[in-house]
Amino acid sequence: MSLIQLPAREESTSAPKVTAQTLLDRKQARQPITALTAYDYPTALIVDQAGIDVVLVGDSLGMAILGYDSTLPVTMDEMLHHTRAVRRAVRRALLVADMPFGSYHASTEEAIGNATRFIKEAGAEAVKIEGGRNRAALVSALTQAEIAVVGHIGLTPQSVHRMGYRVQGKSAAAIDDLIADALALESAGAIAIVLECVAREVGGQITTALAIPTIGIGAGAECDGQILVFHDLVNLTGTRPAKFVRRYADASALFAEAIEHYASDVRGGSFPADAESYHLPREASEELLAREPIKRSQR
Repeated sequence: MSLIQLPAREESTSAPKVTAQTLLDRKQARQPITALTAYDYPTALIVDQAGIDVVLVGDSLGMAILGYDSTLPVTMDEMLHHTRAVRRAVRRALLVADMPFGSYHASTEEAIGNATRFIKEAGAEAVKIEGGRNRAALVSALTQAEIAVVGHIGLTPQSVHRMGYRVQGKSAAAIDDLIADALALESAGAIAIVLECVAREVGGQITTALAIPTIGIGAGAECDGQILVFHDLVNLTGTRPAKFVRRYADASALFAEAIEHYASDVRGGSFPADAESYHLPREASEELLAREPIKRSQR
């Protein structure tokens, strides 16, 4: 059993809890919103204590954590499992959970039931769903059920088989569609909208058109906030990053160096050292030394 302990969870009295109203206030005050994904307790603890405003348990955990090729295989049980782990760490940030593919597509009743599980069982404070005008009625129903909803338009990864992974809104008609999608989600009661992989100019237009905050990922600096996948931020993906990703650390290289050093110390006999070993009290040690050596059993 490991004796390693995670850092003590700090309850901050100087940083108030982030809520949907906090995000709205930030937009009105033109104060940028920070957001990151987190999928487990230790990562969420670091992100929350760093002062990030929104923590998203994204279905991107399918690729970042579970090794899937896309977000599509991710299940409700997997999302609930990871949301519970993140909830145990997060105290300040607004905790949002992605509803995975298939969890809100069959019927409004099923979608409300699944969203309720995120709130009641896993401790999320909002859910995120992909889609624009085609999801407006669902967003309205969820809002009426007292469930806060974050929308997601532009590149929607759950639609990969239809749209692929490419920049959205590159024609006048497509831009008009995105603006209409954003306005429909706002009218339906969404508390914020993620804009993914749209031209900077389009992100700016949508942000100006909305009273609710926009959170961009590859959508330009004019969005009210920005979000990245934690594993992209620190280079733990093992893949080439998208254009919109800025890597702030190379955790992969750091971990590899530490592991190689550990293996070298074990093979060379320098780990564990005496200072890293436990010892018997003097009397017990003397008693042990006085015993007959243990003999191998005869076969």
